[in-house]
Amino acid sequence: MKKMLALLLVAVMAMGLFTSCETKDSIVVAYTVYKPMNYTNDDGEFVGFDTDLAKAVFEEKLGYKVIFKEIDWNQRYLELEAGTIDCIWNGFTANTADPDGIMRSEKVDFSYNYMLNKQVVVTTEELAASITDFTSLSGKVGGVEEGSAGDTHLENLTGSVKKSCGSQLDALRELVLGTVDFVVLDEQLATAYVGNGDFADLTIVDALSGDPEYYAIGFKKGSELTAKVNGALEELAAEGRIDQIANKYKLVTAITDFSDQK
Repeated sequence: MKKMLALLLVAVMAMGLFTSCETKDSIVVAYTVYKPMNYTNDDGEFVGFDTDLAKAVFEEKLGYKVIFKEIDWNQRYLELEAGTIDCIWNGFTANTADPDGIMRSEKVDFSYNYMLNKQVVVTTEELAASITDFTSLSGKVGGVEEGSAGDTHLENLTGSVKKSCGSQLDALRELVLGTVDFVVLDEQLATAYVGNGDFADLTIVDALSGDPEYYAIGFKKGSELTAKVNGALEELAAEGRIDQIANKYKLVTAITDFSDQK
């Protein structure tokens, strides 16, 4: 009996050590489906600029195992605070306020800005001719991902009617279905989808684009991961790895320089 109890105790301790190591050595990265940042390609592989860069940072440089978790974007802060995710890495705009008026930098700690972006208005080719300035959107219904930077941009389009969507892709699908007149999206996503496949008849209205924005990785306030990730990003940039990944997804011109952010 004593021998069996001893063996059981050893087994329990081993399980505890395994769980502890798994928790310590794993990083949960939150994302939404967003080409070219995080998406599944035609071969069934989970890829994208943010996907590849997250692996390079956490697995190659910091020695963690990356676990990607798809989330409801509007619940990202709750997930981060609850500890169900370790970071928000999915075209997360740092230099903006949320629709509640609070700057995102007050809610999370951000890494270096790593990519340039802006909000763009997308509509059908049929409607594009009648949408020439912001006043043209008065009375029109705009689709937007709830809680996104596009949501904030839409709030500035006086007179337009907001239709909340679960994701930016959902907003595009609403436009194709004709349930909205326009959508507000991240430029990087819009460039990847608009004019292709199911979205071939859509177009970007360049005159209605927003101000420059920057993507960064969001961490819980006070997280030690922020400094570690910044260090890894510097190393990868110096090695040319970030440019290599960006070239793969045709994003080289959008990459930012870390040297003036230290």
